[in-house]
Amino acid sequence: MAKGRDCAYDSELTESIQMAKEAHVSTPRRMTLKDLARELGVSTATISNAFNRPDQLSPALRERILGEAKRLGYRGPDAKARSLRTGRSRIIAVVLAESLTYSINDAVASELLSGIAEVLDAHGHTLLLLSARQMRSELPGAASMADGYIVYGLMPSQDLLEPLPPQSPLVAVDFDVEGRPSIHVDDEPACYAIARHALSRRARRPAIINLRLTAEPCNGPIGADRRLLSADQTITRSRLSGFYRALAEAGHDPAGVPMWNVEENTFEVCAPVLEALLDLPEDERPDLLLCMSDRIALTALTLAERRGLRVPEDLRLTGFDGIAEGQYRAPRLTTVRQDSVEKGRMAARMILGLIEPRSHTLTTDLWLGDSCP
Repeated sequence: MAKGRDCAYDSELTESIQMAKEAHVSTPRRMTLKDLARELGVSTATISNAFNRPDQLSPALRERILGEAKRLGYRGPDAKARSLRTGRSRIIAVVLAESLTYSINDAVASELLSGIAEVLDAHGHTLLLLSARQMRSELPGAASMADGYIVYGLMPSQDLLEPLPPQSPLVAVDFDVEGRPSIHVDDEPACYAIARHALSRRARRPAIINLRLTAEPCNGPIGADRRLLSADQTITRSRLSGFYRALAEAGHDPAGVPMWNVEENTFEVCAPVLEALLDLPEDERPDLLLCMSDRIALTALTLAERRGLRVPEDLRLTGFDGIAEGQYRAPRLTTVRQDSVEKGRMAARMILGLIEPRSHTLTTDLWLGDSCP
């Protein structure tokens, strides 16, 4: 009886081994970089460049390599292995002051991200988006492996950047980080130029609509008791300085010009502030609005039209940014055009070491439209 059980066990074991062999044979081996190079008759370096350094190859050769790789099931170099081997992840993280949803929907932020992505794509790097508001303690996952960081936005506090590795390359955009290069536009002279133009025609009741100027949240009039953010905390102060310089030259007391604050650059947040302002009695309502963004100005324009106010006859207004929407609708917006795409390109080139890591200030253009001719 024992011998029979042994024979049955041997038979089952043999069958299991055979099934395992067949399973092993039926599972294809993962194609490697060397396999693909051999198949296409090129060097392994050429294959690597197709995935990691596309600028090193002609578009036709890269397209052929990527097409054959897809057909043959090659997924590209192993990112973890490459990171361990080179000490680089080829990940660049962009730290946004606002939420991801807001930043993607905002025309200016999306232009900046487009410029960053353009350069990273051309040099085989991955773009990782992070919200500073969600980084209170430590970096999530792959973010801590990033080769460098680009920080962007109206940063209320540098405490938000504490989770970033202190020695990692970092470039700031519209924001200053001590000891690190930054990229700005000429906010003060640009706002001086547009306010000077607006005030060349007499304004009886000019007013300023700021974007996040107060230290504490405030969506409405800025009273004397409000504490303002410093110039190193927000570009709004530089823009305000430009407005003030033009107002003083035009004979207005800047301290007597009323100001309102908007907490977020969206129609929904701007509207309540501007509705209250436009509903003031005619002899109190401003006849000139100097707005610190196109979104604020366009919200004011829409709400003024709903109230039967004529622009520019009853109300003149200016913006800042030069977003497409302000130039496509009528009356066309008078604004300052900043090249946010180029800001993104420059930040990306700097973080990749393609240009010298030093601070830059880009020039802007004054666009004269119909809202303040």
